[in-house]
Amino acid sequence: MCTTCGCGDSELVPVELHEKILAGNDRAAAHNREHFRESGVLALNIMGSPGSGKTALLEATARVMKGARLGAVSADLATDNDARRLQKAGIPSKAITTGQACHLDAELVHRSLHDFPWRELDVFFIENVGNLVCPAIYDLGQEANVVVLSVTEGEDKPLKYPVMFQKADLVLVTKCDLVPHLDVNMGEIEDALSRVMPDPKILKLSARTGEGMDAWRAWLETMRGRVPDGRPAESHVHAHEHEHEHEHTGALPSFEGERDHGHGDHNHDHGHGGSGHDHSR
Repeated sequence: MCTTCGCGDSELVPVELHEKILAGNDRAAAHNREHFRESGVLALNIMGSPGSGKTALLEATARVMKGARLGAVSADLATDNDARRLQKAGIPSKAITTGQACHLDAELVHRSLHDFPWRELDVFFIENVGNLVCPAIYDLGQEANVVVLSVTEGEDKPLKYPVMFQKADLVLVTKCDLVPHLDVNMGEIEDALSRVMPDPKILKLSARTGEGMDAWRAWLETMRGRVPDGRPAESHVHAHEHEHEHEHTGALPSFEGERDHGHGDHNHDHGHGGSGHDHSR
């Protein structure tokens, strides 16, 4: 069980709150989004189950977008395996090890940008922890949510985990090259997605064969075009931005000048009530 969000803990008791529990996360997310947009960087939250093909998707993306400036952070409870795979594929990457946390939060993303050349990128991929539950509710400052769903996971996953797919701007149905060898019905997968997604957007692809990768590249280029340098994006941002009505003066410093906090290793127990830094400067 995740020790930071308390999912599934039957011993939790209700308490009166004067500020919603994710308010601190939302402030950090708004700060991240502001900087991404000011720099014209398309930030995407890549979510999905363990083994759904998130890392393989990004490796294949590097092959079909050789001229694009891509970068990523890759999160797991332990190991930097995925970040090293992306580095080998030509995507500058940084690992975030969360310890016992089953999701990323906005502050973890914020910290990961220290000493990382994110301002030089066209697209910044945030490869979330493999999980179809907790990552769905944490805004990270992304422009859009992309959920990776493998055909090997079964037709009913969108119905079992509806919140994840309700938050998705795009669902990538991966490993489609395996369909002839599986007892899987693509029509049922599409039907399940249509039942839970407000505006279903689905692409079917295979990182192994390249099927559907041109359509994925076109989607990325369209989204990137909606984030003009130096100006707030006019592109759609889902209602899951939580209506950030926060004061930003003094709320969070810029990414520059924050490199003396000692965040070399991101294994930690992090609370979500606030960022944990002195942001008065």
